[in-house]
Amino acid sequence: MGTLYIPIKALFENLGLSVVIPPPPSKRTLALGGRYAPEFACLPMKLNIGNYLEALEAGAEVIIMGGGTGPCRFGYYAQVQNEILKDLGYQFEMIVLEPPQGHVLELYRKIRELVGSLSLRDLKYAIQLAWDKVLAIDRLQVEVHRLAGREVERGRVNREFEAGLGAIDRANSFAAIRQAAEESLLKLKAVKVRPPAQKPLRVGIIGEIYMVLEPFANLEVEKHLAEMGVEVVRKIFLGEWVRDHLFLNPFRLGRERARLLKLARPYLGHFVGGHGLETIANTVEMAGEGVDGVIQIAPFTCMPEIVAESILPRVSQDHGIPSLTLYLDEQSGEAGLLTRLEAFVDLLRRRNLAPLNANLHRAPIDRQFH
Repeated sequence: MGTLYIPIKALFENLGLSVVIPPPPSKRTLALGGRYAPEFACLPMKLNIGNYLEALEAGAEVIIMGGGTGPCRFGYYAQVQNEILKDLGYQFEMIVLEPPQGHVLELYRKIRELVGSLSLRDLKYAIQLAWDKVLAIDRLQVEVHRLAGREVERGRVNREFEAGLGAIDRANSFAAIRQAAEESLLKLKAVKVRPPAQKPLRVGIIGEIYMVLEPFANLEVEKHLAEMGVEVVRKIFLGEWVRDHLFLNPFRLGRERARLLKLARPYLGHFVGGHGLETIANTVEMAGEGVDGVIQIAPFTCMPEIVAESILPRVSQDHGIPSLTLYLDEQSGEAGLLTRLEAFVDLLRRRNLAPLNANLHRAPIDRQFH
């Protein structure tokens, strides 16, 4: 899932394990997963199965999979994947790291299954090192979003970002991680950018977290938007997922859930699984921050995002923020995506240039774009 492999690799290597990183998701990965997954399984599950098949081919003996709660199919990915891979004849052990619900000792017991004797001090060090890498990556990602749409030399920001990821991946101490992050941020800020003739167009990315964070799954939508001169804004980052799934603090989660519910009312008053609630709340928040439009990205058949998508037209109308919904699966193509992105960006630019009339509502097409 995007750059998640970097901190997870650091976590388990510092616990004395040999880590097998599968190749980045590719057409082969998806073809493998699509061949063996249930037909109506969502795209992230198919990519996961492909990831695991490629890792097993590379010699992996243990698969570590996240668990989940709530009305989302992610909660039983591990069980289905385990049965599929066993049926194919692979010999391995699967360990599922369920959200600890604030019970850190449960996480400790799961990790001890992997590494045997383990002190809490060693576990704390490994977790803190991995967490620092998560935060460093998120800092770079925010800067990339700010700059990529205005760079003079196309691709320079992404090259600096990839170099920064490599430096953070290689860093083996807290000081080295900080140094890698600071040096990478300085290089990013030194990238020559065009002075905007007017306020840059800002587009928010919302939706299911895997589809938002994994570039292959979303057909590199952020890269395409940057090439169109658009500044990307999003609220979902790697740190959020790691914090909520591994280091769950019920008090912090309660405050965050209350904040989301406050933003989402009167459109959605309860948790619907996945990131459905966040999709609505983040749209409302982005509208208040002056974002020009939002793009919802979801895997085909994703129930939480289908619920959110059905509500978005009203949010769009009430807050004057156009939205585009992209449901993606293994049949989705880059050419079709580019056509829809270009049309949506053109709509936003024309909308911003049009004279405002405070006494009239915008036309429906300015509220919801499909």
